[in-house]
Amino acid sequence: MRIERVELREVRMPLVHPFETSFGRETEQRAVVVRADGDGLIGYGESAAGIGPWYSYETVETCWHVQSDFLVPRLLGREISEPGDVVGLFASVRGHNIAKTGPEEAVWDLFAKRAGEPLSRYLGGTGDRIESGVSVGIQATVSELLDRIGAFVDRGYARVKIKIKPGWDVDVVEAVRDRFPDFRLMLDANSAYSLDDVPLFQRLDAFDLMMIEQPLGHDDLVDHAKLQERIRTPVCLDESVVTPEHARWAIELRSCRIVNIKPGRVGGLSAAIRIHDLCQEHGLPVWCGGLLETGVGRAHNVALSTLPDFRLPGDVSASARYYEHDLVDPPFELNPDGTISVPEGPGIGVAVDEDRLEDCTVRSRIFGA
Repeated sequence: MRIERVELREVRMPLVHPFETSFGRETEQRAVVVRADGDGLIGYGESAAGIGPWYSYETVETCWHVQSDFLVPRLLGREISEPGDVVGLFASVRGHNIAKTGPEEAVWDLFAKRAGEPLSRYLGGTGDRIESGVSVGIQATVSELLDRIGAFVDRGYARVKIKIKPGWDVDVVEAVRDRFPDFRLMLDANSAYSLDDVPLFQRLDAFDLMMIEQPLGHDDLVDHAKLQERIRTPVCLDESVVTPEHARWAIELRSCRIVNIKPGRVGGLSAAIRIHDLCQEHGLPVWCGGLLETGVGRAHNVALSTLPDFRLPGDVSASARYYEHDLVDPPFELNPDGTISVPEGPGIGVAVDEDRLEDCTVRSRIFGA
């Protein structure tokens, strides 16, 4: 397949509820939606970089620059035999995995559409539904947090993840467990702690948690291994695993017992599949995280989550969790059994709402014919 045209669109979409973590508070999502044309077909992907360099050093501005000046020129006009070829085309650009993800996902969508298959099956996935969890940010009060969690439990979500930070941790978790003693619960620290906090994490062992996600440094593997040795609760790595090699190192060091796979963090679906396969080989379950993606990126996450080692509910929630009006039709909805249906149409299986996309676009650039 020859990539004949690429279009970048920066979109800005207000969130239905502010989302606060240990490193900041978001009220809108900024992302780059990538369209790639080839063989008379259109593929879509998303680079969900956000506003500031908090979760990652990447921002929507760095994505725009790297895609415009380096990635798209390597892709445009190239004959590609399979989606994995994009990894090689982009290999000379170090890092910038979120920037790489949008174009790479668009190529996967193109190839699945040409094959006439849903992206989920084209990736090797099975099943028509995935278990859905929800991530709840830091709230102004514990009472507000409990109300937010209760609303999601009532809607049928399969598990809840709550954000923690120093001063918003043990007492908060205790209050949540008092209200929801048997519900599947996990924590996400977004690298807010150090090994000095081992006693705190040992106290958290009492609350029957599914996992504690990324408690220590964003680029650390060694101290996470030391922490995992001293607590019963599984450590899950997110920010520390940015390549398949990092996943291999984490497994060898025993830095964690679970891995969160985000296509944006690792550079796209090809790397995500490699990490999945490696974790499956070593018996580590994985789940799909999120970067507040619009429906475009969410569709890719849903498809990825059908692979067999995605054994835990991911942060792949309904469109309405974040957006009043999503970019895709139909939007993703939560089923009564706490699952999200996998689209059955070719490629990502949902249509991009061009009018909505245009309304949300603040700048665009076309490359090629």
